Amino acid sequence: MENKTFKEAIKSYLDERARTDELFAKSYAKENKNLDECCSYIMGEAQKRGNAVCISDNEVFGMAVHYYDEDDIKINKLPAGTRTVTSTSPKSVKLTEEDKQRAREEAIKRLTEEQYVLLKKKPSRGKKEATEVQQMSLF
Repeated sequence: MENKTFKEAIKSYLDERARTDELFAKSYAKENKNLDECCSYIMGEAQKRGNAVCISDNEVFGMAVHYYDEDDIKINKLPAGTRTVTSTSPKSVKLTEEDKQRAREEAIKRLTEEQYVLLKKKPSRGKKEATEVQQMSLF
């Protein structure tokens, strides 16, 4: 699969969806809708979720379809100067056996340190004072 920009990936999906779905094709042809505004809508929805957001491709495509289906949709414009980074698919990375071993050792070391900290935080069970409970008699 070739590397596509965010906008190209959205357009490609929507074009294919319109080709195979008659009802969506009517929504996709609306004159008051356009791809730039669709992308702005998606980015605005993502920004509502926080600063560092990871959204699945299916969820993004669902937002795009929603934008075209709804006539009274509100688009949240991103503030000027907001930096956005989009990625359409994860890129495959080849690791050497040495890299894999080093990553494994670092993960084990981190896990060991985390577990050690958790063990140190737990209070010992023998030091708890017995709480005296008195029960009232109904008779």
